[in-house]
Amino acid sequence: MNARESRATEQRRTAAEIHTAAEERTTAQFRADLSAWLDAHDLAPDPSDRSLDAQVAQLARVRRALYEADWMRHGWPASVGGLGGPAVLRAVLGEEVATRGLAEPGIYSMVEVLAPTMISYASPQLAAQMVPLLLGGREQWCQGFSEPGSGSDLASLATRARPLGDDWVVSGQKVWTSLAQYAARCVLLTRTGEPGHGGITAFFVDMDSPGITVRPLRTMHGVDEFAEVFFDDVVVPGARMLGRPGDGWRLAMDLLPHERSTCFWHRIAHLYTRLDRLIEECRNPDDAAVGEAYLALHTARCRSRATQRRLAGGAALGPETSVDKVLLATAEQQLFDTARDLLPGTVELTDADDTWRTEFLYSRAATIYGGTAEVQRNIVARRLLDLGKE
Repeated sequence: MNARESRATEQRRTAAEIHTAAEERTTAQFRADLSAWLDAHDLAPDPSDRSLDAQVAQLARVRRALYEADWMRHGWPASVGGLGGPAVLRAVLGEEVATRGLAEPGIYSMVEVLAPTMISYASPQLAAQMVPLLLGGREQWCQGFSEPGSGSDLASLATRARPLGDDWVVSGQKVWTSLAQYAARCVLLTRTGEPGHGGITAFFVDMDSPGITVRPLRTMHGVDEFAEVFFDDVVVPGARMLGRPGDGWRLAMDLLPHERSTCFWHRIAHLYTRLDRLIEECRNPDDAAVGEAYLALHTARCRSRATQRRLAGGAALGPETSVDKVLLATAEQQLFDTARDLLPGTVELTDADDTWRTEFLYSRAATIYGGTAEVQRNIVARRLLDLGKE
């Protein structure tokens, strides 16, 4: 490298460092202003009602208040009613919501999965009309991907959409659809062509359409968070197609990394609050066990921070987010295993604190939902380490 090239490289590096420093100052000011606003406005949930109905109502209340005060609009493009700015501002907002216990982080973070999908694949007119309804807490949406026998093997889905003039008619079944019983809309994957990736098409479906039946599913932690959804000759307007025929697999592959970026940052923030509570409640803390739980959680956070920086830099997220998924699932289960061991009876006894018991049981699914740990490790092996299929 000659002197001129060296100077040019150094100038580019300096410019990048200046941009990063400016962004960090902006983020720090945003956090300080947001924190002051939250201190002055009581958005805390009713502690006497921890039902799912109450959680969903609280989620709508929090989103509506944050949107009306403009906080929920930062980091989103102006084309959908946003105020622009880096996406990291959304991560900061979700972190404050999680650490203050204002809304359950899993259902709060669904906006980070579905809104970017609408912005990328819906027509500009449809996105401009619908995304503010989600950001502003006026609607809840759901994601219709998994089917009986087509969970991890998403490409084998069988729900079919057939053309009928300018419309499409959808028939089939989805399962493990989070909050479907509360949702006004659904981002739905269907089969419109031959078996395989290329025959999948996505639609944005109104959940009050004739022919849709929703049946909540009770999980072992006692919450009807999931549902099975049946589609019996449901008519969907052609204008509700997301992208073009056959774009469904690409949409799904773009959506899943969003599920593992800002959403994970919010989840990790929540888990840190659980670790703090564990330390407070331990009468005889095992420093080694607590330290191992902290290390696992800190590792996941460091990895998630790197993902946030890639997202903020405009990078396309891909299979590398499978590493985030494995680390977070491992950390979550280790944290609640530690709570079970250090707080005797908290999980086992039905008259103990229901929060620890419920969250412990929910953590058992951390290596299953959003892509099983086995599938994620296969993705890491094949697509990141190039180890082949065996």
